[in-house]
Amino acid sequence: MLDVLVVGGTGLLGYHTTRELVRRGYRVTSLSLPPVPADGLFDDLGGEPVVELLGDITEMSDGELANLLAGKHAVFYAAGADERVVPDAPSAHYFYNANVRPTQRVARAARRVGVERFVLYGSYTAEFGELWPDLGYRTRNGYPRTRLAQEEVAYLEGDGAMAVMTLRLPYIFGQMPGRMPLWEMFVNRVAATEGAVHVQRGSTSAVTVRQVAQAAVGAMEQGEHGGRYAINDYNLSYRELNEIICAELGRDVSDVVTVPLEAVLPAMEQYDAATAAAGKEHGIRLVDAAVFQDRAAVTDPAVTQDVLGIVHEDVRAEIVATIRTIIALQKS
Repeated sequence: MLDVLVVGGTGLLGYHTTRELVRRGYRVTSLSLPPVPADGLFDDLGGEPVVELLGDITEMSDGELANLLAGKHAVFYAAGADERVVPDAPSAHYFYNANVRPTQRVARAARRVGVERFVLYGSYTAEFGELWPDLGYRTRNGYPRTRLAQEEVAYLEGDGAMAVMTLRLPYIFGQMPGRMPLWEMFVNRVAATEGAVHVQRGSTSAVTVRQVAQAAVGAMEQGEHGGRYAINDYNLSYRELNEIICAELGRDVSDVVTVPLEAVLPAMEQYDAATAAAGKEHGIRLVDAAVFQDRAAVTDPAVTQDVLGIVHEDVRAEIVATIRTIIALQKS
């Protein structure tokens, strides 16, 4: 039985990855920041009990980190900051320190103690930063720029000794005990909007959290060093997502109105200017985010599904269930 470490094991992605690993017969150590969202997260699983550790990997000494990683076959790195954070300008500085530096340190330590496989949970903004240079995701936007850097330093640390793979993750739907699902801000926006709910005409790749877990374990078992896996199972338009939210809130879905990019840009420019005046900077400038959301930011599921062993699911049903859970938790 192989030992593996999940960094961020009580977060949404780490939780489901841990469960998938146990189901496949691995012995799992979970490391996460306190507090634990709920007691007995893994008590219902068979197999070897999950070793649950609380701590901050960025505050560990080199010796503590080496001891944590020693004897592990693989590391799943599901930690860090995402673009919902609006840090002090320049945002690249914040995201570099939050995502790139810790990843490089952990990957280097893992290689030194003989870890064979390293799975990094990344972002599909890196995928489209490469595909669509005009977005400025590789140049002027701190979050996707540093996601690309995060991938690169992890690959460099693994070269010749440890296989490193990245999941470029899109919109993810699902739930876990003790945590509010990620999409509460979307529900709140629709609930607070009187009259038309304006959305852009683009779309996004979407998966369930169980599919992320399948992809992560599949990357460990079958992925290639340097692999960049942009997973997808459902092409979700922003219109459809907001119609689902309206329906679950008891609103008429005809309230959702698609607007062209040119109608959105002036407001985004004003928001970006106000953010800059406050000394802050979005990881993705709102003007560039608007351009992104005017497009079909979707990838071909077939490219990764067979390679990683991702099982097709009813993603729309998972979206509905996630939105219902948010509304129910808000009412409780």
